[in-house]
Amino acid sequence: MDRTKTIAGLTLLLAVAAGSCGINKPNIRVGSKNFTEQVVLGEIIAQHLENRLQQKVERRLNLGGTLLAHGALLNHEIDLYPEYTGTALTAILKDAPDNDSNRVLMQVRSEYANRFHVAWLDPLGIDNSFAMVVSGADARAKHLNNLTDAAIIGSGWVLGVGYEFQQRPDGLAALDRVYHLHWTGSPQTMDLGLLYKALEGNQVTMIAANATDGLLSKLDLKVLTDDKHAFPPYQVSIAASQDRLRDTPGMREALQELSGKFTNQTMQQLNYQVDGEHRPVSQVAAEFLKEIYGTPYGK
Repeated sequence: MDRTKTIAGLTLLLAVAAGSCGINKPNIRVGSKNFTEQVVLGEIIAQHLENRLQQKVERRLNLGGTLLAHGALLNHEIDLYPEYTGTALTAILKDAPDNDSNRVLMQVRSEYANRFHVAWLDPLGIDNSFAMVVSGADARAKHLNNLTDAAIIGSGWVLGVGYEFQQRPDGLAALDRVYHLHWTGSPQTMDLGLLYKALEGNQVTMIAANATDGLLSKLDLKVLTDDKHAFPPYQVSIAASQDRLRDTPGMREALQELSGKFTNQTMQQLNYQVDGEHRPVSQVAAEFLKEIYGTPYGK
């Protein structure tokens, strides 16, 4: 056999073996913003990649707000993180709000690819938009299913809101513009953590919450459907470096396996397990993945 061919063949075999063993593969770096839902999703993504690719994944969770996480992705400090379509549209791209979820998804995906060389993968199944919530007793007594039902009622609602909802154009202003609900007095503004206590204590009769809040799955509450789409969509997708996806075989496919695997109700439960039951994020993530895929996860 030709000596040159023999050496070339051995070199190729060594390269393949090195690649299969993870030698010289840079760690995949998963990031997240600095609140429970983001940290949980980041850990789920990290464990899933470790399991599927058999490659080391570095967690850079709790980075901070939207601009910090986005900046870390563009500066190659992380390779991916979970992001929301509505946030990307308005906070990053500085485009006008849009209530059409498919149109927003396509616009964000196109602009992220062209401007940032970032792939916007298919949604996970979560839409963490604003959620208008009333007590279960009120909903049953008044036969309430959606915000149009609430607007028909002549008596005024006492509204409790967070500071951000009151000020944002896609918050209270959008709600009033579309539904013309009858209010009693001005909205009572408070920290988000106090909204549910105020509703339970009858200090308010409706609150502006978030669709994946953990307490929504634990208390006798009714989320009124936004049937006229006053609020923009906040679908969760994975935003990932195109370069990293190209350079890491199987990574895109592994990430896409998570698309559609969540619901708002699932995310509510995961958030509550961490915030309400004080369980370790790694354990909550591992149990979720085991339930979905039937394979042991975590360490």
